[in-house]
Amino acid sequence: MKTWFATLISCACVAGSAMPQSYPSRAITLIVTSAPGGVTDVTGRALAQELTKAWGQPVIVENKGGAAHIIGAQAVARAAADGYTLLVGESGTFAVNPTLIPKDKVPYDTERDFAPITGLVRIYQSLLAAKSLPVNNAAELIAFAKQQPEQLTYGTAGIGTALHMNGALFANMAGIKLTPVHYRGASPALNDLIAGSINTMIVSVSLGLPAYRAGQIKMLGVGAPKRMPLASEIPTITESGLPDYQATAWFGLFAPAGTPDGVVMKIDKEVIRIFSDRAFRERFLDPQMFESMTGPPKDFAAFVKAERAKWAKLIAEVGIKIE
Repeated sequence: MKTWFATLISCACVAGSAMPQSYPSRAITLIVTSAPGGVTDVTGRALAQELTKAWGQPVIVENKGGAAHIIGAQAVARAAADGYTLLVGESGTFAVNPTLIPKDKVPYDTERDFAPITGLVRIYQSLLAAKSLPVNNAAELIAFAKQQPEQLTYGTAGIGTALHMNGALFANMAGIKLTPVHYRGASPALNDLIAGSINTMIVSVSLGLPAYRAGQIKMLGVGAPKRMPLASEIPTITESGLPDYQATAWFGLFAPAGTPDGVVMKIDKEVIRIFSDRAFRERFLDPQMFESMTGPPKDFAAFVKAERAKWAKLIAEVGIKIE
């Protein structure tokens, strides 16, 4: 009996370790929840290229945008839990949508149906203002907004997007009222800010810098914990007048729930190696002002959980709803 039991355990161990050792043995599909050209897509394609080189198996990027990223996420939630279908997801899918979108409108559970693997990149946002607005830092913007309650506007890329949520967070922390104006993307909002049709917006530093350096808008601060090397002349928003405020968007890698731990760990280890490579950082991360946020799956899972709680609290306090 003891011999039989020992043999059974031995076989189970071999079976459990066989897949990670042989993985991947065929093509991997990497689903991104946006159309080609966006940050999610660009990040996914850079990662796919490096994984293909490392593993000798094709990693194919498949764009499944639409419906507030639900279509792409649903495809991964329903896929086989074998590591051959992965998701590059952005913060809204896992941290905002679970509270903002009614549960009966989402065909999956973000906590139950996915296995977080690792964070990928974090993008810091900047606080911008129209040239005509008589403010030069966050403190002056807050004071000016308090003099004109609910008169100032800020542009967003749509309800629940990072631009919207970070703007709402800024107003909530500052104790002011700003009216969101929703656009179909960040670029149209920035164009209207340059034209003076809206007063402010919060958008990625890399998108705002060209217009700022061309003298078309004001950049009041960056939502990073410290000044950024490629924009060191711009103070943080904490320095500029709102202590402890940070504005980010983040992107991570997920697998279907139930994916073997060995496979998850193998993917995680390879991604960490790629994002730690100096050549990759200099070629891909640094020029776009992306900050690597790779790490162990358990740490990323805890981070996602904390982000979900953070935004759920803000949504409740501010009363954000899908219109």
